[in-house]
Amino acid sequence: MKIPESGQPAGPESGPPGAGVTRLRAAVRDQWEELSASERAVAQYLASAPVEQLLFAGAQELGAASGTSNATVVRALQRLGYAGLPALKRELAADFTATVAPEVRLKQRIDHVGQDLDTIWRDVFAEARERVDHGSRLTEPAALHRAVAALAPAREVFCYGVAASELAARHLALALGRIGRRARFVGETGFALADALLAVGQGDAVVIFQPGRELTELTVLVERARAVGAKVVLVTDELGETFASRVESVLTAPHTPTGITAESLTGLVVADVLLLALTALDETRAVESSHQLTALREQLLAPRRKG
Repeated sequence: MKIPESGQPAGPESGPPGAGVTRLRAAVRDQWEELSASERAVAQYLASAPVEQLLFAGAQELGAASGTSNATVVRALQRLGYAGLPALKRELAADFTATVAPEVRLKQRIDHVGQDLDTIWRDVFAEARERVDHGSRLTEPAALHRAVAALAPAREVFCYGVAASELAARHLALALGRIGRRARFVGETGFALADALLAVGQGDAVVIFQPGRELTELTVLVERARAVGAKVVLVTDELGETFASRVESVLTAPHTPTGITAESLTGLVVADVLLLALTALDETRAVESSHQLTALREQLLAPRRKG
């Protein structure tokens, strides 16, 4: 089996393969003798195709391109040591986004989906399913148990998220309040974050949504929580190993390798898992809070008297 030296098409813009491509080709070489004929077809295609083509393709497309099926693609990836297609895309995307300008990536994304609305609909839902399914497999049940144990007795829950992660943090803070739990959203950066940190105390919990970039604010927030005796749950894609020893639990929320689906998608799903778990733990409080919320809404929607 001959593996190309570059994951890009031959031409003046071709360059040396990145770490993701190098690892993929090494896995293909190492596992080649263990693969079936159909799995070899998938492996050969994966090792030879341009990176951007793999990033934007679903399992069904890769199956068709390699003359196999989407099920064979999934099996081949597992034989090569990947949890699934999203795991491969995540590794390839790290090199791709570091070397390809955002406007170029946007053009490639547009070129891939074209203007066919059926294709756009299918591609967006396909990537969403891939990310959600991948996330459900990556987080161990024990990690969820530790996260819920940290949040359940909390005096107040601080939900931190900036940029694309702000949506999930705001959602969690708002919904926690609706089930009768004290919570607040925190989204400040720089010096402004110091004021919010003052409020974090013993008996509190902090939920941090941060996919991959190791922000200074993240480190300071975690250290502040540890110093005052607050619990920390980290919802991330790439920072689990970095912070695992400093937080109570790490829940994995895979980011998008292509930009086709919203960055906050899997973070929102993880937030909903936490919300349902906390609701189930204290049904009485949740029901009473919901009743009060409904009553207040009815008062606000009542027709105004003419005076």
